[in-house]
Amino acid sequence: MPIAVDIDVMLARRKMSVGELAERVGITPANLAVLKNGRAKAVRFTTLAALCEVLDCQPGDLLRWETAENAETKETEDVAGG
Repeated sequence: MPIAVDIDVMLARRKMSVGELAERVGITPANLAVLKNGRAKAVRFTTLAALCEVLDCQPGDLLRWETAENAETKETEDVAGG
């Protein structure tokens, strides 16, 4: 998917767990995991706003666009363990 989700990066920077973030945002840890792992098809602006508020960041810190070529290369590296 050409939109990459960098929630894990912000979690590491804030030294926060997925469970804590989910609780503070008001979503289930399972739904946060779907979003965090890039499997979500959509995200509500209210959820994105809550994530930004809790993580003290901008939407661009959580989401970024990748070209199809870059996304395929990353997927190949992820599968190969690189």
